[in-house]
Amino acid sequence: MPSHSRTARRLLAATASVLTLVTLTTACADFSAEDQVAEQGSFTAEPTMVPKAELPPPPPENPNGGPPPTGPCVDPDPSVIATCLASTSGVRPADSSGQTTYVAERTTGKIILSKRYGPQRTVATVPVDSSGDGGLIDFEMSPTYPEDQLIYALVTTGSDNRIVRIAPTGSVKPILTGIPKGATGNLGSISFTSRFELTVATGDAGDPAAAKNPGSLAGKIFTINPTVENPKPDVRASGLGSNVALCPSPGTDGQLYVADSGAAGDRLSLVGPKSLQTLWTWADRPGVTGCAVGDGSISVSLAKAKRIDTFIRPSAGSASIGEPSPQPTDKTYGAVGRMTTLGGVAMQIATVNKTTPGTTTKSFDDRVATFMAKPGDDLR
Repeated sequence: MPSHSRTARRLLAATASVLTLVTLTTACADFSAEDQVAEQGSFTAEPTMVPKAELPPPPPENPNGGPPPTGPCVDPDPSVIATCLASTSGVRPADSSGQTTYVAERTTGKIILSKRYGPQRTVATVPVDSSGDGGLIDFEMSPTYPEDQLIYALVTTGSDNRIVRIAPTGSVKPILTGIPKGATGNLGSISFTSRFELTVATGDAGDPAAAKNPGSLAGKIFTINPTVENPKPDVRASGLGSNVALCPSPGTDGQLYVADSGAAGDRLSLVGPKSLQTLWTWADRPGVTGCAVGDGSISVSLAKAKRIDTFIRPSAGSASIGEPSPQPTDKTYGAVGRMTTLGGVAMQIATVNKTTPGTTTKSFDDRVATFMAKPGDDLR
């Protein structure tokens, strides 16, 4: 397999400021009040795009020069930057070096800011129904977050899956409701692909027929403008299965990839204007759970198989990605769920050991760690 691995290490721009602490009641997923009236964070004039400021570098792990802390939540692995989490879902870097992270706890509805050995801080909480594989499925900061401090999230309630917006005051406003909910098949993904375009990928809610039904939002990839009232979804692809994970290109080419587990097996696809182009399939169903795109590579996490497969990223107009280069994670991190790119071949990964059958958990699970993919000849 030809080697196109690169040594460039372009890092993503930092999320620009620390989120305002949000305190919301989490006893039940009751959205009735928000559905009726959502005064806080209501739609006003569109925000103006402003450059994102770089965060200062993180402080040293032990500024006083003492030994590292000890205890059940301390993982000695220097790549681990968050520990003792409930089962995770979305993960986003919180600084340009990737040494801090924002990570969602699917089962608690919390978004947590963490750094290695540092105190963890809950920066947002949204009420969710975490039965089955539902809950706080994914989140994304507003493209103008330094100005408006808004967070968007894909969540499960008692009646549906929906897109909501969390204001800095803590109010939760429904943006798009009525996405089908099932006992399984709720896991999806969201990503801003432009300032006024939020791309949403949804699971099939346990109903493959619904994923093919144009009248259902289950098993679809669609875009909405989340800054307007009652946005109309523009469907880009149908027929997705479960555990759907978007992975946008960190560059300027606009390419968008998706990993999911469907009727034909686990697969990695390139998202076109109105369809999917399958790049690779795993007939043995190793448990696709996440993906991340680097400068010259695409990595896919396989929770059941406890490994990460990395491919050479296809060139423009090509669907060839070669054979995957596998990196086992069973002895280091266990089962890996969602991932996010840091540029180059670096990424952040979030484990899902607490909810993956047949996985042994450790006292410091679940975790977020930085990880270096090894595409192609890098493994030789």
